[in-house]
Amino acid sequence: MKRVAITGIGLLTPLGIGTESTWRGLIEGRSGVGPIRQFDASSLRTQLGAEVADLDPAQFIANRRTLRMMTRNDHLAFVGAMLAVQDAQFDLASQDGERVGLFVGSNKEISNPDHVLEASLVARNPDGAVDIRRLGEQAQSAFYPLFYVEGLQAASLFYISQAYNLKGANSYFAGMAEVGAVAVGRAFRAIRRGEVDMALAGGFDDAISWWNMTKFDTLGLLTGRNDRGAAAVRPYDRDRDGTALGEGAAFLMLEELESARRRDARIYAEIAGYGNRYDTFRLITPDPEGRALSGAIRAALGDAGSPAEAIGYVAADGSATRLGDASEARALRAAFDGTTDSLAASSVKAATGHMVAAAGALNAAVATLAVHHQILPPTLNLENPDPVCDLDWVPNEAREARVEQALALARGFEGQNVALVLRSVR
Repeated sequence: MKRVAITGIGLLTPLGIGTESTWRGLIEGRSGVGPIRQFDASSLRTQLGAEVADLDPAQFIANRRTLRMMTRNDHLAFVGAMLAVQDAQFDLASQDGERVGLFVGSNKEISNPDHVLEASLVARNPDGAVDIRRLGEQAQSAFYPLFYVEGLQAASLFYISQAYNLKGANSYFAGMAEVGAVAVGRAFRAIRRGEVDMALAGGFDDAISWWNMTKFDTLGLLTGRNDRGAAAVRPYDRDRDGTALGEGAAFLMLEELESARRRDARIYAEIAGYGNRYDTFRLITPDPEGRALSGAIRAALGDAGSPAEAIGYVAADGSATRLGDASEARALRAAFDGTTDSLAASSVKAATGHMVAAAGALNAAVATLAVHHQILPPTLNLENPDPVCDLDWVPNEAREARVEQALALARGFEGQNVALVLRSVR
């Protein structure tokens, strides 16, 4: 089987535009979590989020017609993919498009919400009541002309493919926190099996919008401690009460290892294994023992041919929910079968927010960078560790460490659990 190298990383996060900015922010212990600025969140229980500031998509997307058809979700996807290609220092568009794959994951559900509101106002009677008949009669003129086109879930797959002439194996994965990691895992398998020679893979999400925030606000997953600001998200801490959403994108450029070596590419790490399992316990509520997550970890380790004790670092899920963190700790202890005393793990969600569909791909990037730089990003705001989550979570300060192999985890709200094994290439 072919080996798969990571030669480019594109990160667009609340800590900055570009991999260097995000990684520096993580290592310095900065957080992008704060009061939401994109809209008035005063009616919500959770008024905190982690937003990408100062993003001008026109600086990255030259085609003005394409730009008009895109939603913010699509902007994030395109910019994240472009950053990964640039980081790989590779003229991707000059390659045989049939041999280049694209695998993406997102939580896109809707056209531009502003366009929904504008059209819906037409359906009001004089007394303010909704009149669906009136909407039907005037819908053609009321709705934005590109309303349905901009709302296509997999539109980003087209925009990125068109920009780089990508015609090889491809998939769009719809879901939550797991789909970015699934996209990376599927791209890894496509290269390993010889379907393509290289692939772009990642996840993206515009989670800080009134549509997403109102949806998540009632699920019991988000923190209610608005008074704490950046200190509200507290993974593995006794005082944790939920996460804060974040927006952004995380993409990886993957190549067949020997091909990458021939072009003298910078190789961050190698993807060595991929595993996933499904938790059938309950929607939104994970199995308290984390059995599906431990199964995904064992599957990834088996795929990589790596013993558990070879893993030096885990880019953990760490969503700062009561049950989520506790079940993750139990899953790690079960999967590592008594070898967790020397294991270091951390969650970056207190820094970036929960980037939902981008979260799993972000963890893959974080684990890759930990292997490449031999430094572990911290878990912020961990001041009072919960004994139920008794592991080394690299609290509050980055740490230099020798890491030859790392694990990246992702857990979807609907039960999906994903693990990726990354290892150094010497």
